[in-house]
Amino acid sequence: MFNFIEVADVVTVAYGYRRTEYRVLVSLLCRFSSATIGNKQSPSWTNRGVSWPGPFDGITHPGHYTKAAMSGKLPFGAASGGSDRKPSRAAAPLAGATSAAVAASPSGAGSNNELAALFECPVCYDYVLPPILQCQSGHLVCSSCRSKLTCCPTCRGTLGNIRNLAMEKVATTVMFPCKYVSSGCSVLLLHTEKANHEEACECRPYQCPCPGASCKWQGSLDQVMNHLTMAHKSITTLQGEDIVFLATDINLPGAVDWVMMQSCYNHHFMLVLEKQEKYDGHQQFFAIVQLIGSRKQAESFAYRLELNGHRRRLTWEATPRSIHEGVSSAILKSDCLVFDTSIAQLFADNGNLGINVTISMC
Repeated sequence: MFNFIEVADVVTVAYGYRRTEYRVLVSLLCRFSSATIGNKQSPSWTNRGVSWPGPFDGITHPGHYTKAAMSGKLPFGAASGGSDRKPSRAAAPLAGATSAAVAASPSGAGSNNELAALFECPVCYDYVLPPILQCQSGHLVCSSCRSKLTCCPTCRGTLGNIRNLAMEKVATTVMFPCKYVSSGCSVLLLHTEKANHEEACECRPYQCPCPGASCKWQGSLDQVMNHLTMAHKSITTLQGEDIVFLATDINLPGAVDWVMMQSCYNHHFMLVLEKQEKYDGHQQFFAIVQLIGSRKQAESFAYRLELNGHRRRLTWEATPRSIHEGVSSAILKSDCLVFDTSIAQLFADNGNLGINVTISMC
């Protein structure tokens, strides 16, 4: 049988006797008791001598949380139901109680949201996730904001490097919402899965797919083509699944980008050719195709890039990348058609390079 007073005492240590958080957690644990224990319910809180007439009036705290208390071996007094109970580690019952309550109780989702709210950063309102560090008074701040602060944003005290192990244990049981929930994502995740999901979340705003860093536009997928039409009018669009992408003046010095749009199969594709200087004096070309769509949609297509010259042919076939992924990572890994300037000259005609582009459905 779980001892909820013991769990609440540990969380009180983590928060430095902050009454607000203490009351919220005690309320949640009371709610979890019926879902966790079932018909064998433990005595009610009032029978254990706990009441809330004032700031902790009527609560007998077992000592002032000595080293033994911080290690999880809490002494038991009147508030914990007597000394006949065997002490146990406080964090383990909390993990079991939380997961059982979310699974079995109709109010589990609401309880989970209340727990998640305890991890809210007071600066950016994102979640404070493990490893969790606190100030000397027990206040939390996320790792992103912490690196920019010189003192605690709540009490103005020293930040320090104190690990809050109790809250880290609680965090392993909480399901956190995706950061793009306002854009329509309804997924709930463990904190260990959150970063990977958000990196690939389809509700994440799309950035302008044009290469280079000059355009900072962001928006939804259905707004991308309108943005390209209005803000990048110089981009040519060709119809059909088999076209020729003509890059002119490939001998221009420095880094240069060539971009063209291709429309077929009721989708739009962006063809990108980039010339970069990878190291001193050595320039390379990178050719790739992006789909104006999601990763899942991109898996339904394949593309082929082909350079043709006198008794020579250079071909690359692959799945188009979603504009959610961009071309930078593909170029960094050379996951595209790659050739240097000497190869380009073998296929160029008066400084112009024609690339045959074929789109097909898988």
